[in-house]
Amino acid sequence: MHILDRWIQTIARKLAHVSSRRDFLSRFGTLLIGGAALPLLPVARAATNDGPLVPGDHQIEGDAGDPRKCEYWRNCAMDGFLCGYCGGSTTSCPPGTEFSPVTWIGTCRNPADQRDYIISYNDCCGKSSCNRARCNRNEGDKPNYLPSKSNDIIWCMGTSNNVYHCTVTLVLGLAVK
Repeated sequence: MHILDRWIQTIARKLAHVSSRRDFLSRFGTLLIGGAALPLLPVARAATNDGPLVPGDHQIEGDAGDPRKCEYWRNCAMDGFLCGYCGGSTTSCPPGTEFSPVTWIGTCRNPADQRDYIISYNDCCGKSSCNRARCNRNEGDKPNYLPSKSNDIIWCMGTSNNVYHCTVTLVLGLAVK
């Protein structure tokens, strides 16, 4: 233990000879100001809200490839209003609403690559119902005693206002069997 104490004492003395308290405070202040300004720097966004999130998504023809239609492939377990008609998009809530932190999920087959994807259906909450473009596709819907796979529940729990407005569809990833 004596060797460790002597080693730390030597390092501390060398550091005291080459630096001052003012120097330390100056560098520490620069670090704090720089760290606070870091979130203000511009950041490149990986994709736009409606960009193709799945390989081949933009190549699908007909209603299965149109995000503004109930027959769009990601809407296979949808029960609600499409946010694309309510001021939002396929993947973003309209202004004045917020994502619900709890969701239901479904597994939908992409006709472009014939693979199954896990889709998260997020309710957007905070405004009265949009009442436009209602979709009620119940593929894979389970009874209410399996709530995570039921689309019959309003999922606005955990938001500041639990009034349902519309639903967005987010691709979580590839479903593996």
